[in-house]
Amino acid sequence: MITNAVKNSHNTSLSAGGTDPEYFDWQEVWYPVHYVEDLDKTKPTPLTLLERDIVIWWEEKKHQWRVFEDQCPHRLAPLSQGRINETGCLECPYHGWAFSGRGNCEIIPQQKEEGKAEKSSRATVKSLPTKVCQGLLFVYAGKVENAAQTPIPTVDVLDENSDKSSNEWVCLNTFRDLPYDALTLMENVLDSSHIPYTHHRTVGNRTNVSPVELEVVASGKWGFKGVWEEGPRKGTLGRQETTFIAPAMMWHDLTSKQFGRTLTVVYATPIRKGECRLFARFPFKFSSPFPKFFIQLSPRWYSHIGQNGVLEDDQIFLHHQERYLEAKGGSANFSKAFYLPTKADLFVFELRSWVNKYNAQLFPNASLSSALSSEILLDRYHSHTKKCSSCRNALKNLQRIKIGVIIATSAMLMIILLLLLVLEDLNIIGMIFMILSLPLGVVSWLGLNQLEKQFYQGRETPPRNLPDN
Repeated sequence: MITNAVKNSHNTSLSAGGTDPEYFDWQEVWYPVHYVEDLDKTKPTPLTLLERDIVIWWEEKKHQWRVFEDQCPHRLAPLSQGRINETGCLECPYHGWAFSGRGNCEIIPQQKEEGKAEKSSRATVKSLPTKVCQGLLFVYAGKVENAAQTPIPTVDVLDENSDKSSNEWVCLNTFRDLPYDALTLMENVLDSSHIPYTHHRTVGNRTNVSPVELEVVASGKWGFKGVWEEGPRKGTLGRQETTFIAPAMMWHDLTSKQFGRTLTVVYATPIRKGECRLFARFPFKFSSPFPKFFIQLSPRWYSHIGQNGVLEDDQIFLHHQERYLEAKGGSANFSKAFYLPTKADLFVFELRSWVNKYNAQLFPNASLSSALSSEILLDRYHSHTKKCSSCRNALKNLQRIKIGVIIATSAMLMIILLLLLVLEDLNIIGMIFMILSLPLGVVSWLGLNQLEKQFYQGRETPPRNLPDN
């Protein structure tokens, strides 16, 4: 598979990372910031990108998503705390200054009618280029004039304009804010050899361990491409091709007679030192129609619960690992900090070598914060649920159902008590049914309560560490 960022580079004059052949600039890149289906067109959405606070909002007049720096030029109040007003402008919460899609100030309520302070360049908000591709909102972090010439890193099989039939592919998508760097995430997902151990009992199995003989077949400032001829699960899934598109996208591509074609695509959008937003996409083209049928039946929120569990398999130790690496000198000293004796670590070596070769340290002047507690690291609500429209709505519905179960069970109990007091000759079958409905209500409520917890917090003990019995 060829990413559209590679294909489109032939049609653009710039590559990601800027024009200096020996330096990769993280600003000169298109980054995904949100799945469009999770954005609310009626209100602004805050986010941090490369340590810069931004606000996402929908300009109805132009039918376009806009991204501003999250500061009003008046008194620097966060615009994300404001609203989209009746004129369709983004309105500051502090004094009501309002801005149209290109960042121009349209309204200053405090000035006289003849005033023209809004025409000043000092009244404008910094606006960042945006583009919606394949269901993702991308933002260009660098110089505005470079945006149109820099390719957006997308996946050809998901392209709406692809010649492939849309019926051939089914795709699962998720996202989560992670408590470690974008480079730490890239290092982790490029490494297939950890899956049988870290993800044992979720998406891996220790019995599938075998030598991992990786090979790099091409590399450059753009990233690198490699292969694993045998492939995972002792070759049963076929040859695996891996591509890293600098600085923060990768995918594995597998094709087997048994399962068809499977891709694992990961974006790592840098938030700040020690934080990134993961976007994971899993396009499938099955050799049989049945897996696709069952995947499409499964609600999005349900797959997110399972995917959050997989992410939590290594969430805690990756948070600590990058702090240990920083203490030992970071990427600049990775070859001494890490002991990498096998070819299984070749892609890790290649990634860290790329960082050093192109001076691509992420947030070089910042330091990691103190390590967080396991409870915070396993938080799902703030890192995913409240930002995901599917999970957020599922949680609301679940809570309504819980209340309904309580009301129904309480009503049934009251009916039973009244019947016992009023009637002498009760129908035995009816009475048994009503009595049995009480424990059924309790069991239902407990089951719903356990499901509700999965929207808030991950499990403390990963499945790999549970006893065999």
